[in-house]
Amino acid sequence: MSIVVTGATGRLGRLIVDSLLRRGVPAGQVVALGRDTDRLADLAARGVTVRRADYSDPDSLRAALAGAEKLMFVSGSEVGQRVQQHRNVVAAAKEAGVGLVVYTSIAKADTSSLILATEHRATEQEIRSSGLPYVFLRNNWYVENYLPQLPTYLEHGVVGASGDGRIGVATRADYAEAAAAVLTTEGHADRVYELAGAPITMTELAEELSRQTGRQVGYTDLAVEKYTEVLAGAGVPQAYAEVLADGDRGIAQGDLDVESDDLAKLIGRQPTTLAEAIRAAL
Repeated sequence: MSIVVTGATGRLGRLIVDSLLRRGVPAGQVVALGRDTDRLADLAARGVTVRRADYSDPDSLRAALAGAEKLMFVSGSEVGQRVQQHRNVVAAAKEAGVGLVVYTSIAKADTSSLILATEHRATEQEIRSSGLPYVFLRNNWYVENYLPQLPTYLEHGVVGASGDGRIGVATRADYAEAAAAVLTTEGHADRVYELAGAPITMTELAEELSRQTGRQVGYTDLAVEKYTEVLAGAGVPQAYAEVLADGDRGIAQGDLDVESDDLAKLIGRQPTTLAEAIRAAL
C-alpha cells in the first residue's frame, strides 16, 4: 500500500505524515509531496519517499502520483487559484488510478456562504465527477488561527466581527490524526465527515484567556467593513483582510457552528479543548 500526502511541507500535511508513521505505516509506504523537497529532507532520512509536486504543474503531479493507492489531498493555500490547481490534482489522480482520494475541505462546504467555501465546494464536485472513491474531511477552523494572536489579545483585547457565532475549533494535530485514521482503516469510501471540536464564541475565547492569565480580556464586535479596515491597518493585505472579515461574517450567521462527533469518533477521544490549547500556548 502506498499513501501519497500532498502539501507535506505545510503544517497540516506534515502532521498527517507524522501521524501515519506513529500509526505504524512503514515509512517506505508513505510518499510526501511538496514544491521544495529540501524541506522534506528529514522525512527522507526516516525512509519516507519524497517527490516534488506543484499544484500548478500537471506534469509534476502525474509523476508524483504514479503508483499511488491512496491520496491524502491537502487543499492548496493560494486562495483564488485553487479551483484550477485542484482540478490538476484530480486529473492526475484519475490518470494514476488512485483507489481513494481523501480531501481536506471546509465545514458545511455544500451550504456555507464563506468566500473560502467556494473553491472547496467546486473541488468536492470535481472529485465526485471524476468517479474516484473519495472521503471529504470538512475541517472546521484551526484553534491555531487564534493562538499566535494571544499576546495581542492580552494587550488590546479580542476584536472581530463574528458576534455570538459559534466556531467548532480543533487543533491541526486533531485534524491530522483524523485524516490518518481514515487513511489506515476501512469503510470510509464516499463518506463526508464534518470535523469539529466543541463550539466556542470569541467572547468565550476572551473569557478563557482572562481565566488563565488573570488579566481582563474582552471581545469587541465590529461591523464587517470596520473589521476589514482594522486588519488592513494592521498590515494584512487588503484582499486577505476581506477574506478574513468575511470569515467572521459567516461565523456570525452560523457557517462554522457544527455540532458533530465525527472528529471524536475518528480519533478515538474527545478533541483538544480550547482551554487545553490556550494553556499549552501560554
